[in-house]
Amino acid sequence: MAQKIYVVGIGPGAAEDMTGRAAAALSASDVIAGYQTYIDLVRPAYPDKEYISNGMTKEVDRCRLALETAKGGKTVALISSGDAGVYGMAGLMYQVATGSGVEIEVVAGITAACSGAALLGAPLVHDFCLISLSDLLTPWEAIEKRLDRAADADFVIVLYNPGSHKRADYLQKACEIIGKYRAAATPAGLVRNIGRDGSTAEITTLGDLAGCQADMLTTVFIGNSQTEVIDGRMVTPRGYRLV
Repeated sequence: MAQKIYVVGIGPGAAEDMTGRAAAALSASDVIAGYQTYIDLVRPAYPDKEYISNGMTKEVDRCRLALETAKGGKTVALISSGDAGVYGMAGLMYQVATGSGVEIEVVAGITAACSGAALLGAPLVHDFCLISLSDLLTPWEAIEKRLDRAADADFVIVLYNPGSHKRADYLQKACEIIGKYRAAATPAGLVRNIGRDGSTAEITTLGDLAGCQADMLTTVFIGNSQTEVIDGRMVTPRGYRLV
C-alpha cells in the first residue's frame, strides 16, 4: 500500500519552468494538494488527478489532509510555487508527518530569486540572501535585524513578500534600513508575476524603490556595492579579471 508524499516545487508558474523531476512526481501521484492558486496552475496539465485545496493560512490543515490521504494508500503531491524548501511546504510537511511512517520526498523547483534574476540579468552572481518581509510568522523586529545585518555585510538582497494591503509601507521601511549602508544609486529590480500572464521586470535604484508598488507576487532585488547596470541589465560582478 502506497504511503508516500512528494513535496513538489512547481516553479514560478509556467509549465516550461517546471523541472522534469517535478512533472514526473505529479504524474506519479494519485492526489495533488495545494493552495488553490497553485492548483489552478497545474490542473490543466493533470486534469484526471484528485485535488485537495484550501486557502492561505490553512497550511497545517493542508499538510494533515495530505498525510491522512497518504495513510489511506494514495500517493500525494503537495505543491508549492517556486521551490518547496524555500518559504514552501517542505519543512511543515516533515513536522506534521513526524513518526507517521509515511515516506516524504522533496522535489526541488525553481525559486523566484532564480527565475526573477534571469529576467533582470545576472544580479545574483556573487553572495546574496533571501529575506521575506511577511510578518505573519516572523516578528517585524526580527526582519528589521536581518535586513540591517545583510545590508551591513554587503549581500545582494532578495525580498520575498514585499507588500500587501496590510503591509503597504514595508518595502519603504526595508529601503530605509538598507539605505543606511548603500548609496541611493544602487541598482535595484522588481519582477512581477514571474512565469505568469502579465509578467514584468523593471530595473530602478534603491532611492526610487521605496516609492514603487509591490505585492505578494513581486520579487525585489537590491544590489550590493559592486552591482551595476550593463546594457540595461542588472549585473553583480563575481570579480573575474577581464584583462
